Amino acid sequence: MLQCYKFMLYGRFDWYFLLYGGMLAIMNACDELIGNWIINMTSTNFLLNRVFSKRIFNDAVVSFGNETYASTIKRYVEDYHNKTNYDAITNIYKIIDSEYRNEYFYKNTLLNKLLLGRHSVNTTTALTEIPVGKSKADFIMINGIGQVYEVKTGLDNFDRLETQTNDYFKAFDHVCIVTDEANYEKACTKIYNPHIGIILLSNEGTLREVKKSKPFRQMLSSLAMFKVLRKGEFEAIIKRVYGTLPKTSQVEYYDACYEMFSKIKTNVLHSLFLCELKKRSIVKPDIKARIPKELRAIAYFSNYKEVDYNRLDDFLSKECLECISHI
Repeated sequence: MLQCYKFMLYGRFDWYFLLYGGMLAIMNACDELIGNWIINMTSTNFLLNRVFSKRIFNDAVVSFGNETYASTIKRYVEDYHNKTNYDAITNIYKIIDSEYRNEYFYKNTLLNKLLLGRHSVNTTTALTEIPVGKSKADFIMINGIGQVYEVKTGLDNFDRLETQTNDYFKAFDHVCIVTDEANYEKACTKIYNPHIGIILLSNEGTLREVKKSKPFRQMLSSLAMFKVLRKGEFEAIIKRVYGTLPKTSQVEYYDACYEMFSKIKTNVLHSLFLCELKKRSIVKPDIKARIPKELRAIAYFSNYKEVDYNRLDDFLSKECLECISHI
């Protein structure tokens, strides 16, 4: 009887151990599969986001390839051995267009459709990643007015949208949200200021203005504008209004400049503020003719000079294999 009891007891323990071990094996296998999937997705997004960043792409052009560029080519470009860098970049951009419309795609579309399509680089200035308060303006166009375009891709979180737009209105009087058609309703629920406009990026790559932005100047702040400007820019405004700069010690100079800056009437100050920002644009050669549409935002916001245009031409004409074989 005792032997039978021991057998039942130990046999049950063995059964539990076998069951527990089996469950652990299944869980580990699932963890590995999920982990691989996450790594795969993360690396996919990582490469597509990085390859069109100014720093990574310009480094690839100068160095005739780098690790990010090589990894992206090998992952996304079929038969890259027989393609030029121009062919490869066109293929990658098509993938971003169809599968992963990231922030670069939106900014590049805004540049192509608005700055180069409706306006001119000679009369309009575009800026990007300008800090305003605790936010960064994705895309700004200055042409008489200062229009901020806040990009919200299908991959973005909308929770900070109200905070971001409130920050932008401290330095600019026109704000517009740019998102896709699928997120139109979500954007509407997050917009509380009726002056904010909405532009939708269609599946075909066109921009449709569904709500025009209206001027809103009640939140304009001299301090916010002052902090956006570089030293030479706020000094230029002070000299234009007062004819002189503050005579004070180096330690107190910044505060003394702001004191003079803050006493300028808001409407006058805002016009001068936009004039200074507009000067940041270096008039480009015919960017539409010389730069492929996929790369125009990189070229424009990198302030390409003639040597950069020539270097890019050389890079695009080379075979992919020549630029990644040494990586």
